[in-house]
Amino acid sequence: MERRAEAPPPQGLDFTVENVEKALHQLYYDPNIENKNLAQKWLMQAQVSPQAWHFSWLLLHMDKVPEIQYFGASALHIKISRYWNDIPADQYESLKSQLFTHITRFASGSKIVLTRLCVALASLALSMMPEAWPCAVADMVRMFQAEDSNVDGRARCLALLELLTVLPEEFQTSRLPQYRKGQVRSVLAQECGSVFPLLEQLLQQQDSPGFIKQKVLKCFSSWVQLEIPLMDCENLIQAAFTSLQDPELFDTAVEAVVNAISQPDAQRYVNTLLKLIPPVLGLQEQLRQAVQSGDMETSHGICRIAVALGENHSRALLDQVEHWQSFLALVNMIMFCTGIPGHYPVNETTSSLTLTFWYTLQDDILSFEPDKQAVYQQVYRPVYFQLVDVLLHKAQFPSDEEYGFWSSDEKEQFRIYRVDISDTLMYVYEMLGAELLSSLYDKLGRLLTNTEQPSTWQHTEALLYGFQSIAETIDVNYSDVVPGLIGLIPRISISNVQLADTVMFTIGSLSEWLADHPVMINNVLPLVLQALGNPELSISSVSTLKKICRECKYDLPPYAANIVAVSQEVLMKQIHKTSQCMWLMQALGFLLSALQVEEILKNLHSLITPYIQQLEKLADETPNPSNRLAIIHILGLLSNLFTTLDISHHDDDHESTEVKKVPVQQGPNPVVVVLQQVFQLIQKVLSKWLNDAQVVESVCAIFEKSVKTLLDDFAPMVPQLCEMLGQMYSTIPQVSAIELTRQLVHIFAHEPAHFPPIKALFLLVTSVTLTLFQQGPRDHPDIVDSFMQLLAQALKRKPDLFLCSNLDVKAVFQCGVLSLKFPEAPTVKASCGFFTELLPRCGEIAPVGQVVHENGKALLQAVLEGIGGQASRSLMDHFAEILFALNKHCFSLLSVWIKEAMQQDGFPSARVTPEQKENFSQQILRERVNKRRVKEMVKEFTLLCRGLHGTEYTADY
Repeated sequence: MERRAEAPPPQGLDFTVENVEKALHQLYYDPNIENKNLAQKWLMQAQVSPQAWHFSWLLLHMDKVPEIQYFGASALHIKISRYWNDIPADQYESLKSQLFTHITRFASGSKIVLTRLCVALASLALSMMPEAWPCAVADMVRMFQAEDSNVDGRARCLALLELLTVLPEEFQTSRLPQYRKGQVRSVLAQECGSVFPLLEQLLQQQDSPGFIKQKVLKCFSSWVQLEIPLMDCENLIQAAFTSLQDPELFDTAVEAVVNAISQPDAQRYVNTLLKLIPPVLGLQEQLRQAVQSGDMETSHGICRIAVALGENHSRALLDQVEHWQSFLALVNMIMFCTGIPGHYPVNETTSSLTLTFWYTLQDDILSFEPDKQAVYQQVYRPVYFQLVDVLLHKAQFPSDEEYGFWSSDEKEQFRIYRVDISDTLMYVYEMLGAELLSSLYDKLGRLLTNTEQPSTWQHTEALLYGFQSIAETIDVNYSDVVPGLIGLIPRISISNVQLADTVMFTIGSLSEWLADHPVMINNVLPLVLQALGNPELSISSVSTLKKICRECKYDLPPYAANIVAVSQEVLMKQIHKTSQCMWLMQALGFLLSALQVEEILKNLHSLITPYIQQLEKLADETPNPSNRLAIIHILGLLSNLFTTLDISHHDDDHESTEVKKVPVQQGPNPVVVVLQQVFQLIQKVLSKWLNDAQVVESVCAIFEKSVKTLLDDFAPMVPQLCEMLGQMYSTIPQVSAIELTRQLVHIFAHEPAHFPPIKALFLLVTSVTLTLFQQGPRDHPDIVDSFMQLLAQALKRKPDLFLCSNLDVKAVFQCGVLSLKFPEAPTVKASCGFFTELLPRCGEIAPVGQVVHENGKALLQAVLEGIGGQASRSLMDHFAEILFALNKHCFSLLSVWIKEAMQQDGFPSARVTPEQKENFSQQILRERVNKRRVKEMVKEFTLLCRGLHGTEYTADY
């Protein structure tokens, strides 16, 4: 390595022991972060250098400090695990014996160095198994059990346990090829015969100290993950159950039992699983005591064991019909864990572990054939009704006083926990059906009508929450309890925010039902309008009104004046945050869509006038940050209103004969009327704020939302909007203007009446963007991205745009080629999309054919550079599309270009040989029908170009 002037020692020096020690000193103790980084870089190179074989052993001398010894051990591990093929076979034995010697030496030394050496020996064993070292594990056990007067017996025992623990772990993370992995796994599974008896003996010995037993349980945990047959683990699992009584070993024993039970292969050993139920049930007393004394760690651990057995093996255990009672006992134990006293996550954290179990059990029961399913339904329906009660109890809020002391993080965790409960209830509905809704309704009815025992709001809220959880996703339109529920809702005395929120969300979840039963709207609408005035109920009240306005709009005309008046009032008082104001405007858009045109105009006038007046005032002011936010807010309100205000689809999916479709001929669309009235005002605002991307974006959003909603009805606005967009884009090019241009091209370009203004706008945007390219487009990848999408859209909808004499097709083509080399993946993707649309037009559009003929080689060159490694691998499918299109539409040219391109030395990558390049070229030229095959060829070739072919990096490809 050449010495670099700016680098402090040992950068650039030979990989010797002294230099490694200096670099380590620099890494650990130099305060200068730049020096630390240089040292780290150099040390990483040192570790993989050939000299590492020499200096690693020297760094392990007993007189060195642990940091230095650790580096030596790590370097050995890296050499063995990653550069195994560099080690001559005649050196395996000496390497093995040296490692054994050092492990014995460090048995009483530094723990971290010992572990690293064990990992190195484990890696060596895995590489030598089974041919070069057939009985590796048995040999390890024998070596460490042999008497060695220099090393204390306990230290030797710990060193052996460490080695046996890291061996399976090293196997899981090793880079062995797939075929070797299977081979070594089966050898290891057989070798557990040398390990398990030793572990059992150490666990059962009376005089084994706690730290040894701890290590034994960890070692067992590590081995069971190798898919050892569960019956071979029986004795150790039982010993682990016994260890659960010892507080010192409890956590490690839980881990061992859970790992053993959870391995996927375990379900094959049903007899062993059945033997495990009694010891699990035997933990119930310990669980109860832990719950009583508030010992959350113990209750959590025992619950994990019960859930591991139930969740992983419910199908296998349900299949054993004659043992149904013991499995039911396990289910009841899990139910106890679900209903563990206390509020999640403050006084307990265990109940959430059980929720997936209930999904699994239900799925397994419903997957049986009808006769067996009927038997299990009989046994488990009562269990699931009990589960609903338990879950709704757990979903209850604590007292207001207690809740006041919770941190915001605890409140958020509780919210997520309630969402999980809600999902579980929705799922349970599949098992219990309509009877579940009836039972919830009965309970709620009793609660609200019982005058003798007034209930807490928490109880009412939880029952409503359960109802809403189901109604939100299940079609309750045929449920006979909904009318009763809607009748009960106004009787709820709403005393606090959480209950009010849930009442709102429940009404929202029933909005589709209300659309079928409009006579009931008046029962709940006043509640919603009243809640709109409460800022604490902002999200729930606004989203509920929006749902009602969307689902029931044809039944709302009688209430429209009232809804608009209340909404206007809360908007003017600025009660809600910005996003809720936007939702409220969307709600009003739905509402107004169902009215007669003159009614719409009247309401729009009263709704919008205050904002227009405000905007006129703001347009006269000198731009500053506060009036900027006000302008963006008002523009946002207008665009959200226009997003949903759509009179053209009056009767699409509504059979009601009362609502007559408003004939469009009655005059211009109300939205267009309003837009034309405010057009000049918007232009005035724009003229002052053209430099502000967000204001420009908000203006464009109004028109984009309107265009999308109104489609052809927007036609009268096309000429003036095209003109305004042209002025905007010429002054300061911004993405939002291109996006809106793309919308206009998409909807109006193929209509002769609108072609002239669209064409003028398209040509203007193109020429401004081409100028931007000449000045250097690298600072504007987003504009380039949108421009490429605009070009592709034009080719799709109106290829004639490329016939315009004043469109510089050559310059556009060159910009596309340049964009293919951008580092931003979305921009490259958009450019590929442009070429994929352009190339098929070679024949029909003369200017395009001519440009491809003259400049197509540059396009191919750029595509091959990307495939050769310049572009992200995620883009290869898009490059393949271009190659496919070139081959299909310009075959004779491509065959010449690809040959010339591939003759360049080192192109598209120095890693591919001339034969590989020739082979790729021939494959591409042969494939003119199957695009998928071309994509596969490109992926294959890019891996060769990047030197990744056949490596682990290709696995996710």
